[in-house]
Amino acid sequence: MNTRVLVVGDVMTDVIVKPEGPIVFGSDRRAAIESKPGGSGANQAVWLGASGVDVVFAARVGLVDKASHEAHFRLRNVTPMLAGDTQFGSGVLVTIVDPSGERSFLTDRGANLNLSAEDLADSLLDEVGLVLVSGYSFFAPGPRTAVQSLLARSRKRAIPIAIDPASIGFLDEVGPRSFLAWVGPADWLFANESEAEMLAGIADFEEQMRILGAQFGHVVIKRGRFGASVGGRDGVVLSRAAPIVTVVDSTGAGDAFAAGFISGLVAGVSAEECLERGIANGARAVQFVGGQPK
Repeated sequence: MNTRVLVVGDVMTDVIVKPEGPIVFGSDRRAAIESKPGGSGANQAVWLGASGVDVVFAARVGLVDKASHEAHFRLRNVTPMLAGDTQFGSGVLVTIVDPSGERSFLTDRGANLNLSAEDLADSLLDEVGLVLVSGYSFFAPGPRTAVQSLLARSRKRAIPIAIDPASIGFLDEVGPRSFLAWVGPADWLFANESEAEMLAGIADFEEQMRILGAQFGHVVIKRGRFGASVGGRDGVVLSRAAPIVTVVDSTGAGDAFAAGFISGLVAGVSAEECLERGIANGARAVQFVGGQPK
């Protein structure tokens, strides 16, 4: 089995805002503000690189930032395949973190919105053992067409496909039926509890697994402090608890989990070990500010 992973998704600059108290409408509030590299696909790629996986990352960034983004990824053991956009700058995400560590987002996807089929050439699939696509790529027409073409070519080559829905807000906006139709059949789904409930249209956890397992060969549901579970059309097969840690910032925790799990998949270890790797990565990710490992 080829062990290279191709990740397709957004590159963002995360501006992380931690107000000292409730935001005062029309006035000031002191806050700690940091700027960090981010984007769901970028986070996943960097966490995979940190796990020792041979990873290629395809995305679109502002042309003026292209060289600096490429250098960032190479330093983190990721092979960047970035297209430079002359119309838009690189994406920016403002994350507002409340005292519990929960996050709210304001998103300007910038150059990510112009991802095209030309950015995802056939050669990207050479020697690839798994394709991981961030759900953000399905929420705008241009990127959606591009990744659908890539996924069709992946299926023809019998390359396994993994999907991360990425955003409950955007899922609600486009509707779960549309999203599932756009994605089509895939081998793996990595969803958090809210995404799984919305996509399945039911609150019962076992039924979510069965319903989603009809389209995805394997379903992984991330459950935050309760850990994670793996299953499919027969329901929940395996669950593991999460360790108790101090949550500083949950940005990128789901991306870290997916990367840890996939690092086990391509290494050929058991489902139990994959789950434990994912949970360990997720627990590590929430203990510092930002979506990528230091």
